[in-house]
Amino acid sequence: MKKVGLYFGTFNPIHIGHIIIANYIVEFSNLDEVWLVVTPHNPFKKKSSLLDNHHRLEMVYLACEGYPKLKPCDVEFKLPQPNYTAVTLAKLEEDHPKVDFSLIMGEDNLKSFHKWKNFEVILERHKIYVYPRISGGEVESRFIEHPGIIRVNAPVIEISSTFIRQAVKEGKDITSMLPKQVWEYMDRMNFYR
Repeated sequence: MKKVGLYFGTFNPIHIGHIIIANYIVEFSNLDEVWLVVTPHNPFKKKSSLLDNHHRLEMVYLACEGYPKLKPCDVEFKLPQPNYTAVTLAKLEEDHPKVDFSLIMGEDNLKSFHKWKNFEVILERHKIYVYPRISGGEVESRFIEHPGIIRVNAPVIEISSTFIRQAVKEGKDITSMLPKQVWEYMDRMNFYR
């Protein structure tokens, strides 16, 4: 059975931090692939600053070029809004019965995981790979020693898409923080200026 880790994000835009984490996890775990699931709209985020879905998906395609174990995924584009991870997982399991899906999340998400819709079901059916993030708050004790939660010692990357959007708006050179093809696409399309 193929093992796939799902790395969810708005990827607005995708940057080298996302690629470093995804590639680290696929290389240093028993996963065969990591799918970068582009979220149309996160119920916890304001919609206004989001680029169109197809532009963000295109940038994820460009960023995954040259990484055969990383794949873009647009499953949530076809699901009702807002998107809930539990619903997405059910759809993916239905579409890919021979794949064992896990979740990949930053430690900041694990701190609010108890607020997710059907989080108990997710935890019962799927492993969760957690990478370190610098953030306030505590992880609930029931998640600390949980056998289904695997801590990954990935590098701590503190680049955010928010930071990138702001820097582009200010005319800063942030080309080193983006995959080359992603920067070229953003530049050509005049995004975030």
